Amino acid sequence: MIQNKYKILLVEDEVNILNLVATMLDTAGYQTISAKSCASAQTLYSSYLPDLIILDLGLPDMDGMKLIEFVRKDSLTPIIVLSARTNEADKISALDGGANDYITKPFNSGELLARVRVALRNNRFSADEGRYPGRKFAIKDMQIDYDARQVFIKGEEIKLTQTEYNIVALLSENCGKMMTYSSIIKAIWGGCAQESSIKKLQVNMANIRRKFGDKPGETNYIANELGVGYRLNE
Repeated sequence: MIQNKYKILLVEDEVNILNLVATMLDTAGYQTISAKSCASAQTLYSSYLPDLIILDLGLPDMDGMKLIEFVRKDSLTPIIVLSARTNEADKISALDGGANDYITKPFNSGELLARVRVALRNNRFSADEGRYPGRKFAIKDMQIDYDARQVFIKGEEIKLTQTEYNIVALLSENCGKMMTYSSIIKAIWGGCAQESSIKKLQVNMANIRRKFGDKPGETNYIANELGVGYRLNE
């Protein structure tokens, strides 16, 4: 196997899970650096400057949110939270606090590796602006022309309202990342997430997914995690 040389900082205090995920990452060709506490993770992060962090929130010395805050002071290093906390409020707090993705335990190994690939790929595109040559974006059968503010699926233009287009463009610029309701609402309307604004977002999203040809229960382009937010799927 060709080593891709990506360094991943794995922060997990449960030894069984730490060993399982480390073995999985090593087998996939990543260089894994392990930490069992937040303080240790901060030291290793500063020393190794990893390409990605996989983070448990329930650490013995302090909450994992402290590490997210520490990293986000000066870096956009992708952070995937891998936590037993399934509460919507915890997910929203982590994502709004700077995490790129949130996976709950127990987890599927294939899904975790896929999320790792997406996070690394998105970060690479962001760094070299390779995702938007000529201000265009393409994924599956969808193309977005940012300059013309047009969206196409299978070559046919999808007629979107100005607000619908703004939402799709925002999701595309954060492709693969779970965007919380509050982060979308703030970016599109500039306000706070209240019941009325969340309902307005949900109505717009329902219209977008209908125009994209997504049927109820399908997540062809846009995935929705109820109570948390939306993600444009790779």
